[in-house]
Amino acid sequence: MKEFVAYIVKNLVDHPDKVQINEIGGTQTLIIELSVEKSDIGKIIGKKGKTINAIRTLLMSVASRNGIRINLEILEENGKPAE
Repeated sequence: MKEFVAYIVKNLVDHPDKVQINEIGGTQTLIIELSVEKSDIGKIIGKKGKTINAIRTLLMSVASRNGIRINLEILEENGKPAE
């Protein structure tokens, strides 16, 4: 899943070398933390959140095939989830 998210995100941003993805696995849920350059956050979120929602929909589709739940979080520079 980490590679899938990396492929999508790196093709959307201006600074693909700054993309950092961290997977936190549980028994039934997988959390993916995404960190990008500050100037690229808007490109990942998109207008009215359409881009991030589309990425999350793709991830949920792939995860449901594998019988797990997935949550994608965008982290700010300080390591806290973006609001």
